[in-house]
Amino acid sequence: MNQLTYEDHTFDKLIYTEQRVMGREFQSCTFKNCDLSGTDFSTTKFLECTFESCNLSMAKFERTTLTDVIFKGCKLMGINFSITQSFMFSVSFEDCVLDYSSFMDKKMVKSSFKKTSLKEVTFSRAVLTGSVFDECDLNSAIFNQTDLTSVNFATSYNYIIEPELNTIKKAIFSAQGLPGLLTSYGIKIV
Repeated sequence: MNQLTYEDHTFDKLIYTEQRVMGREFQSCTFKNCDLSGTDFSTTKFLECTFESCNLSMAKFERTTLTDVIFKGCKLMGINFSITQSFMFSVSFEDCVLDYSSFMDKKMVKSSFKKTSLKEVTFSRAVLTGSVFDECDLNSAIFNQTDLTSVNFATSYNYIIEPELNTIKKAIFSAQGLPGLLTSYGIKIV
């Protein structure tokens, strides 16, 4: 990854851990089966890129641009997405592990999370309007002052969301998920 700009390039089985890949631009690139864990991508731009079956755990994304980026089958544990560039931030996740990551203060309108583990992920003060959480495990995820307007949680589970602390107007929950909305009231559901 010595070039400054890559376009329509496929990276396959690349092992590039704990490296510095700063100030680069990747346009319409595909990363397959790559281990990029711990790599510093600060000030790098990923535009319309796809990551498939990659390990990006503990990677650093300070002031990184993520626009129309798709992650499929990836491990992204401990990522602080809250320090990425906010302008044009657009990501989707399918069959990923995002445990212990943070989306604090991110505006993520109509984002898609499918079959993804989001254990202990922080969504505090995030704007998730119109997003979909499809079959996601949200065990111990933090929602605090989060805009969840029209968010679909119908098939997700293990969430605890306090209605007084979050905007949940028009959000969709399953009947099985209702206990996660009532936990703070100390109500016993049988």
